[in-house]
Amino acid sequence: MSEELKKVLIEGYNEEKLEQSSYDEGWAQIYSARQNDLVLQAELIGLEPKLNKLCGVVLVGGVRGYIPQDFSGTKDAHEFRRLLGEPVAFKILSYDRDGDTFIASRQAALEHMEGLTWKWLEQDAVITAVVRNVTPKVLMLDIGGITTELPVQEYGYGWVDDLREEVTAGDHLKVKVVELDKENKIVKVSKKATEKSPWPDCVKRYVSKGTYKGKVSGVMEYGIFVNLERGVDALVPHIRFGKVKRGDTVYIRVRGVDPKQERIYGRIIPKK
Repeated sequence: MSEELKKVLIEGYNEEKLEQSSYDEGWAQIYSARQNDLVLQAELIGLEPKLNKLCGVVLVGGVRGYIPQDFSGTKDAHEFRRLLGEPVAFKILSYDRDGDTFIASRQAALEHMEGLTWKWLEQDAVITAVVRNVTPKVLMLDIGGITTELPVQEYGYGWVDDLREEVTAGDHLKVKVVELDKENKIVKVSKKATEKSPWPDCVKRYVSKGTYKGKVSGVMEYGIFVNLERGVDALVPHIRFGKVKRGDTVYIRVRGVDPKQERIYGRIIPKK
């Protein structure tokens, strides 16, 4: 079969595309990032010993890159391993075209991003934060290379017993900048501040001496929290006889509503 006939039989045949087949999109990204001091992102797909160091492995196109632990922006191997499977930012430090590999630094990327973030960050700005670590009462968030804490009290309205049941590492949250000191590099954020408060209307729905059904949302040394609706929890004393646990359905008799303190006070009573 002649070459001319082959062209006729292949729908969409374009000889110019054959001439460009040596173009590698992955290497184009790498060269561009190095030349223009850009930050790239890719999933950390593995950890390997490389050059007598523990290195994270990322891919740009089909090109394999290594992030040495020294350049990972983590304090130890355990923290480095926690990034496995997560997208990480990095800057290209060097590359080996013949070996089809490159060396990158996550620390350099974080410093680059942090510098830009401090420039545009403003008081009361609503921004996106990525959850890096979760403990029962505190979230560690990343906002453009800046690490900040979100205490459970600022997660939302209502009682939250354990943040680990609400969010996981990698989740994205909308938060509001509630305190900002650029000179001393202090920033505090609140997810609660981005939400509409249910409390101004609570006095219409819950009245003194009223009885309401709720679910136990937390049991503390000083009392029991009972959820009445999303974002609204009553604080009641421990019952005299017996115990309750989180998730139990109970009935409470309200003795007071304080919208300023965002509290409803009362006591648990028998259903009958």
